[in-house]
This record gives sequence, C-alpha cells and structure tokens, in this order.
Amino acid sequence: MSKSLVDSEISDGIAVLTLDDPKRRNALSSTMMAEMMRLLDDARADPDARVIVLAANGPVFSSGHDLRELAGGDTEGRTILFGMCTELMEKIRLLPMPVIAQVQGLATAAGCQLVATCDMAVAAEDAAFATPGVNIGLFCTTPGVALGRAVATKLAMEMLLTGEPLSASDALAAGLVNRVVPSDELEHETMTLARKVADAPAEVVAIGKSAFYEQIALDMPQAYTLAQSVMVDNLRFPDASEGIAAFLEKRSPRWNTRTR
Repeated sequence: MSKSLVDSEISDGIAVLTLDDPKRRNALSSTMMAEMMRLLDDARADPDARVIVLAANGPVFSSGHDLRELAGGDTEGRTILFGMCTELMEKIRLLPMPVIAQVQGLATAAGCQLVATCDMAVAAEDAAFATPGVNIGLFCTTPGVALGRAVATKLAMEMLLTGEPLSASDALAAGLVNRVVPSDELEHETMTLARKVADAPAEVVAIGKSAFYEQIALDMPQAYTLAQSVMVDNLRFPDASEGIAAFLEKRSPRWNTRTR
C-alpha cells in the first residue's frame, strides 16, 4: 500500500491537513490533489470541524505542479490535470469553513496559488512566494487567477513576468498573508488564529464566508443588495439573537451552533 501524501487530524474544531511529500517538495501531483480533495470533503462532512489548516512537512510548503506529469502527458491529460487543480482551489473557496495556510519555506507556482486561494495565511519569516513559470517557458496563468485577486495587479504582474520571489515581509505588506512570525512560532501562531475562528458560531461563519466571496465579484450596488439580504437572513439565526442579547447584557454568548 502506497504512503499517503496528505496527513489529516481533527481536534478541538480544527482540521489540520498536512502535505507530506517533502522529497518531491510537496508537489501538487494528481495523487496529492485527489487526496487533498477527499480529505477536504471529509472535513466538510465532519460536524466537529469548524476551521481547516493547510500545513506542510519539510523545507518547502509546495513547489506547485509536478512537472514530470506535465512533461509526460498529452493534451487531454494536461487538461484533466489543470482541471483537477482548479477543482481543488474552488473546493477551498466554496467550503463553509475558513481555510488557513500555514506556510514555511517556498510556495511557488500552484503552491503560491494554493496560499492565495486560502481564506487566510500565516507565514514563517523564511517563507517566500513566487510564480516562476515564465522562466521555464510555462507562464503561471492559472496561479495568476488567485494571485491577481489577492494582491495588487501590478505586483501580480511583476511576480508573473519575472518569476522573482516575494519575501514573507513583502507578502504581508501586499496582503498575500495575514501575519509573519518566527519559524519556531509558526504552528503556535497559526493554531491560535484557527482557535479564534473555531470559537465563532459555525453557521454564521459559513454564511459570512459565502457572502463575502459572492459580493466581492459584484459592482458596489449589487454587492450591497446581496449583503443586506444576507444580514437580514443572518438575523434569523438563533446565534444572532443570542449574540446580540449577550452583548446588551454584558455577558459571554452561549452559541447554539458550534457545528454546521
């Protein structure tokens, strides 16, 4: 039986998925992506999972696509492979629970795309981010979809056109990651952030995440129309009534929906 390329565990509302193919720089092979999607589905179905952390073993978070698969495939196979990657990224975006990337070392090409796709990211001081496909004759067009929505257009184009890596501190300034921490504090700081998210009412978080990504693609009037409708719906949730009552009564809320 072949070794799993992704480890998974759930504890205290946090599902941790760890890329575990360090010898191949955690390349997003078709096998690894299939495992990730299966485990994401498992986490979505688990009533105890309220937030997901994507981590990685080894010195590299992810080097992106497995170039051996791309070099050895035909047009149909390559179309399937890129389609699988898109399915993975969209699965993360459409999950009801937030996904946090825990990044050490390099995140390049589709690995950078993975970070940009996650709802939040915590990076070690030694982390770096790059879309270097142009340097091997394969422009990082699909990584650019997520990257171009996470950072300013001109910065995204510079990364895509030059392949030069972005340091962790520059990624923080650009909005690609939420915080940068010392390497030995990476897991602790990521889990601290994850616990804060897990403490919120899951049903409220789910409706909020979905609405955020839906409205961000709309013009301002449409976005407000959608957002106000969602807030009216949100007020029907028992947790909204409890949260408002707790605030007015100056006490801690007792959430009804700790699970989805």
